[in-house]
Amino acid sequence: MAKTHLTIKDLIIDCEDPERLAAFWGELLGRPVAARTGPYTWLERSEGPGLGFQRVAEAKAGKNRLHFDVASPDPAAEQARVEALGGRLLEQYAPGGFLVMADPEGNEFCIIPRGPFEVDDDGRTGYLGDRRGS
Repeated sequence: MAKTHLTIKDLIIDCEDPERLAAFWGELLGRPVAARTGPYTWLERSEGPGLGFQRVAEAKAGKNRLHFDVASPDPAAEQARVEALGGRLLEQYAPGGFLVMADPEGNEFCIIPRGPFEVDDDGRTGYLGDRRGS
């Protein structure tokens, strides 16, 4: 039997308001809403997996067990754009040196540099320098 492997086709975010989150992530990633099917709102497919938002009755509870790392040439400068779109800075993660943000429903994500950066043995970094949380 030939060896096969699975591929990640889509990432689905459970949420209370799929339209709001699709608008936020669509603007952030430059991927407009492409479809609506039942409880799902889908962004236009681009490189990598598709991104969909599924309406669920339950609110987010606790820290995400999976989060996105989105890359930017200037992570610190991207913070203002995320906040203007309805996201917010999660200052409790600042000691780790990562720029950790939350989308409008509280789902955590990191904005990281496009290029390589150092991470120490404890999982901390310093790519923000003195601009952390500004």
